[in-house]
Amino acid sequence: MLMKRVVVTGLGAITPIGNSATDFWQSLINGVSGAAPITKFDTSKFKTKFACELKNFDPLNYLEKAEARKYDLFTQYALIAVEEAIKNGNINFDHLNKNRIGVIWGSGNGGIGTFQQQVTEFAQGDGTPRFSPFFIPKMIVDIASGVISIKHGLRGINYTTVSACATSNTAIIDALNYIRWGKADMMITGGSEAPINESSIGGFNASKALSTLNDNPQIASRPFDINRDGFVVGEGAGAIILESYEHAVKRNAPIVAEIVGGGMAADAYHLTSTHPEGEGAYLGMLAALEDATITVNEINYLNAHATSTPQGDNSELKAIERVFGKENKLNISATKSMTGHLLGAAGAIEAIACIKAVQQDIIPPTVNSVDIEPEFKDVFDLTLHNAQQREVNYAMSNTFGFGGHIATTIFKKYNS
Repeated sequence: MLMKRVVVTGLGAITPIGNSATDFWQSLINGVSGAAPITKFDTSKFKTKFACELKNFDPLNYLEKAEARKYDLFTQYALIAVEEAIKNGNINFDHLNKNRIGVIWGSGNGGIGTFQQQVTEFAQGDGTPRFSPFFIPKMIVDIASGVISIKHGLRGINYTTVSACATSNTAIIDALNYIRWGKADMMITGGSEAPINESSIGGFNASKALSTLNDNPQIASRPFDINRDGFVVGEGAGAIILESYEHAVKRNAPIVAEIVGGGMAADAYHLTSTHPEGEGAYLGMLAALEDATITVNEINYLNAHATSTPQGDNSELKAIERVFGKENKLNISATKSMTGHLLGAAGAIEAIACIKAVQQDIIPPTVNSVDIEPEFKDVFDLTLHNAQQREVNYAMSNTFGFGGHIATTIFKKYNS
């Protein structure tokens, strides 16, 4: 079967370091940290008291009050990012075949904030079930993809992926394939997450996954640093418009990059830990390269999963070394050092970072990391502290999730 060429025509983001794709990118290349004390709830009894929250966010700046009330934060974030991507892509759905436009969206936790609120109120009551009629629609993880399609009348393929922190890369790969196979002309894809609440922070603390550097949260996310002590939770969304090349050219769309490959695999090792040798990561990267029909030497930039956990960072670097070798000319960076870890939305905003890198020939930095793991400090260019200007023809994005899920995507500089 002849595969269709797939291009990127729209980007949208709402993140802890910028409430648009442009602002997000500018903060990335300027090394801005989004970590700060949590304002959403009282953290006095929590081990971790900070996160990467959105800044100056008011849903009513984007949504009508009645509309906002119907949706959990993760769906609000999805709608906001998608609206920006549609605008940036110069899309008028009324001029397109909506039967061939779909939505594949990702979220790891869905409406966990709504779930926490409703169950807490029930537990504190007299046993009478006074649940909101919006409880289930606000909570279920697939609702964001449904709401996006309803809002714009899109009747094509529609569902949600869940693979923990690999979620939105999984969504992007699925969207890529449906267009390649000729099943859709355009797909809205990406992911959103709203996990900064008592349940998430408490749960991750219990699993010893989070940094507890409460005295200096801005530098708490320190990927590859020997002193790293866990990840920093972030929130937000990233949206990407994918189209077949023919469809994009026909409507004179602003093509910003091409997506050429995706690979998925599994660690098959542990509930929460990565394989010590990065077996799944290795297989996922190889699968993405094979799918893109390129060699390791053609990748110029790799956006690492690199959450700042002790075992996770090392296992990923081991896998990268197996794939790319010790004599590589690769730039690597860990943008979670600035954004924190957006869980199911991480892959979406990191894909945007890769797309911007190939578009502008700039590698965003890894910040905060000073004392690099001795085994790797002379093997890789980790783009420490400052962005680097270099030609970026191909960029790779890694995402890994609890349960051993692996998803890797590859983006290419657009040439007509």
